[in-house]
Amino acid sequence: MSSPSFEGSDDVVLPFSVEPLDIRGRIVRLGPSIDTILARHGYPDIVSRVVGEAAALTVLLGSSLKFEGRFQLQTKTDGAIDMIVVDYDAPDRLRATARFDKDRLEALGGGSHKAEELLGSGYLAMTIDQGSDRSRYQGVVALEGQSFEEAAHQYFRQSEQIPTRVRLAVAEQFEDGGRTYRAGGLMIQFLPSSPERMRQADLDPGDIPEGHPSNDLATPGEDDAWTEAKALVETVEDHELIDPAVSSERLLYRLFHERGVRVFEPQAVHEECRCSQTRVMAMMRRFSPEDRRDMVGDNGRIGITCEFCSRFYDLDPADVEAEIAKAGSEQA
Repeated sequence: MSSPSFEGSDDVVLPFSVEPLDIRGRIVRLGPSIDTILARHGYPDIVSRVVGEAAALTVLLGSSLKFEGRFQLQTKTDGAIDMIVVDYDAPDRLRATARFDKDRLEALGGGSHKAEELLGSGYLAMTIDQGSDRSRYQGVVALEGQSFEEAAHQYFRQSEQIPTRVRLAVAEQFEDGGRTYRAGGLMIQFLPSSPERMRQADLDPGDIPEGHPSNDLATPGEDDAWTEAKALVETVEDHELIDPAVSSERLLYRLFHERGVRVFEPQAVHEECRCSQTRVMAMMRRFSPEDRRDMVGDNGRIGITCEFCSRFYDLDPADVEAEIAKAGSEQA
């Protein structure tokens, strides 16, 4: 069961199960963590909302890792927001960054815009990295005008073949004259003990006429338990995922109290970047001496800014070369 100290808290992932429906899932609520990330970058509002959605989805997926590895979500598209990268370092660290075209955003004018309008076409890649000594797994979904929710459904349908539903929401909270961002997400998966109950249509029936027997065979009937679970999740409104007055426990009770819902130990999440002086030096070793000389500015220093946390590293070229030489001699 969940710890009382976490009830109604922000920056928490709450796993749960609904055994009568063979459902397992997670709810994530992001408060200070996502607000810190977005405030640090100073993104336009419409970019912040898209990054917030991507972060909520990343935490939903990454928090399922049973080992201390990294889950990364990355988009590369032709839209006004042409790149988003979100890292979730299990068990609890989150960071994110985005790249966008300011002129194209301004051309869109004011008002709200959906993520799919800003991303355009390209791909979404989800990578699980278990460490240098283990294999990496990557799943890729084509982005062709669909939302992050729809892309997640497509990923699980094609790659994992697990019936899955995802809900995401991002909003601004105005309080005491200030503005902060909040993000939330809910994911359920149908995991019955009998694999036959998870049957889904693998391929679109194409141009087969309606009523043709082959068409009926191509679309197997959906399990009643999964139909019920999906219908309940579709009643979730955006504000229920982000309103601090509506706790995760309260939302789950509203959805599944008739069936009985069980919650598990919650997992805290916090914003933290992976960058460090050691990692920067390791990166510098990958460049040639000529490239490193070209990095020296007019002030005689090498300046590097982390794209995730905006931390600035001011390096002395002589110290860099000395560190690289030392590392080379140790390896020899």
